[in-house]
Amino acid sequence: MTLWVLRIVFVGLCMLGSWAISQLDPSWERHPWMAMAIGFVSGGALIGIDLATKSFSVRGLTAATFGLLVGTLISYFIGNSKMFELIDPNPRIIAQISMFLFVTYLSMVIALRGKDEFNLLIPYVKFRREEAPERLLLLDSNIIIDGRILDVASTGFLDVIFVIPRFILHELQWLADSSDDIKRARGRRGLDILKQLQKNPRIEFKIHENDIPEIKETDGKLVELARRISAEILTNDYNLNRVAELQKVRVLNLHELSKALRPVVLPGERLTLKLVKEGREPEQAVGYLEDGTMVVVQRSRRLLGREVDVIIESVLQTAAGRMAFARLQQDNEENPRKNG
Repeated sequence: MTLWVLRIVFVGLCMLGSWAISQLDPSWERHPWMAMAIGFVSGGALIGIDLATKSFSVRGLTAATFGLLVGTLISYFIGNSKMFELIDPNPRIIAQISMFLFVTYLSMVIALRGKDEFNLLIPYVKFRREEAPERLLLLDSNIIIDGRILDVASTGFLDVIFVIPRFILHELQWLADSSDDIKRARGRRGLDILKQLQKNPRIEFKIHENDIPEIKETDGKLVELARRISAEILTNDYNLNRVAELQKVRVLNLHELSKALRPVVLPGERLTLKLVKEGREPEQAVGYLEDGTMVVVQRSRRLLGREVDVIIESVLQTAAGRMAFARLQQDNEENPRKNG
């Protein structure tokens, strides 16, 4: 809406400027409407150029002011350069006004459409001595509610700036105000996690105010925002992960990190675990390591509910995760010759 108001005002200024220029020439004084029509067509042509540059993002008043300042400086120095001294006074004024309108308008449009990149300098990027920008990491609502991000961020392993879009805050607020008990608990937990992130002195935490009004879905907004400000996304949502990868946006998945950090269990290793349920095959029982790895123990169903010492025989990586097969250590001791 701001950009369309600017376009309408610009066309009006073009018509007014064209009329003012026509008053300098007696032959045009009797044709003010024609002069205004020329201004209208000229302004419309520049707006056509504006519409053709949709690869730029839309920006607010700060970017527009910056563009106006740059355009004014450029038109001032060019308009007062030596190449304009050879032009007669009246045509010179016309050329200077035309150039001022053209340069300032295009500068404002570029600044407005590049608002995310422009605002990225303040406050989201800090330049080091080698002028390398910091990493920006967008958080989605699922990863915030999950809560593990607080522990991960507190370790200091992630040298990033955590960026929370305003529309994610709105989603958490909506959940916190829900009449559904589960949604309300999830929303309040998410807001509590954000509050702790913000208070942690080891974590750099920013709130991004820009919305993506042309996209309705939150996941779509998040991916588009990440693309615009060259950020990465931290999530545990499989669908968001796939959508972001399709649009060439880098995603950090906390589930993948969790899997990578699981301790390695090797064949021959001796462990103690509690048998919690029956296995699929006769005489099998199942226990779990602290990281969630499932261990299937042979000939142990009679010991269900007890802690036992086992020896790992093999480890299998499946789509659901890592699982291990083991035998009771006492069986190994009872059959030393067989196992040897």
